[in-house]
Amino acid sequence: MALINIATHEIHCKIVYYGIGYCGKTTNLQHVYKSINPHARGDMLSIATETERTLFFDFLPLDLGTVYGFRTRFHLYTVPGQILYERTRLAVLNGADGIVFVVDSQREKFEENIQSLVELEMNMRRIGKDLGSFPFVLQWNKRDLPSAAPVPVLDHYMNRRRVPTFEAVASQGRGVFATLRAISKTVMAQL
Repeated sequence: MALINIATHEIHCKIVYYGIGYCGKTTNLQHVYKSINPHARGDMLSIATETERTLFFDFLPLDLGTVYGFRTRFHLYTVPGQILYERTRLAVLNGADGIVFVVDSQREKFEENIQSLVELEMNMRRIGKDLGSFPFVLQWNKRDLPSAAPVPVLDHYMNRRRVPTFEAVASQGRGVFATLRAISKTVMAQL
């Protein structure tokens, strides 16, 4: 839930990037971090294992200017994708104002993506939220790979809520800001 501080005229919103391991969650945040004006962002905290996978989360506060006289900051987090970190994903998800579900488009990752999406729905229920009425977008990442499943197939099986979707190649920055803009606008509309 967004933190609104009347005294300082600030709104703090939390956006969580969710998905399987190596799907591009951290790559999305790294691209945003590299591309944005240093005055509009804070430091990026990344806790990784020896294999460069996110162990806990990435955190990147973005200052997106003023809305109705309130300075708006978005805090971007990623969850660890590895199966054994389910409790950590639940903890990071708690207090979220919006979710970007990053899908690894490779055909061989299809089942793993489905399982992660089912887990997300279950975790949302655990924290008392309904994904159907929550700010939520899907990003079809790794569209440049030859093994990428067709978008209509991904959309048919993973987008039953008919939320906005974005094709991306996060490693090249394609689709990263379109996804971020969409979830930010959705979160602000919900507020």
